[in-house]
Amino acid sequence: MDHEALYRALSTEERKSLALAVDLDAGFRPLLVRDQWSLVKIYFGRRADLRAEEIAQLIKDPDQTVRITCARREDLTAEQVARCVEDRDPNLRYFIARNVLLTDAQRTRLLEDEDPLVRKAAGKGPKRRRLAARPGQAEVIR
Repeated sequence: MDHEALYRALSTEERKSLALAVDLDAGFRPLLVRDQWSLVKIYFGRRADLRAEEIAQLIKDPDQTVRITCARREDLTAEQVARCVEDRDPNLRYFIARNVLLTDAQRTRLLEDEDPLVRKAAGKGPKRRRLAARPGQAEVIR
């Protein structure tokens, strides 16, 4: 099967649906993680079953919203958490501020962040993310 040709023929809406499909064919995964549309990568990045290499690609994405999607994950490496804590974008720091993987030093750094919303989020403490799935869709991080 020529996954790339099939994928290129899909509309953005079809790609978004594919990104959340329960029975996602493994041949589409590398195409979803590199899609030209951030929205498709955001949908894909919410999947609970992302592989380590997929998370690694998405956490480095130039689009802040794609990175924010990853900041909510509880399966990040220590290096990925540190990257989010030090990110230039306060929105990303806001979302990592409640991650259960933060070290005490990272939480302290965020409690002293220049952005008041980041400080507020860090002050609330860690928050476990829940998983949910709609009928016909993969389990996603909420």
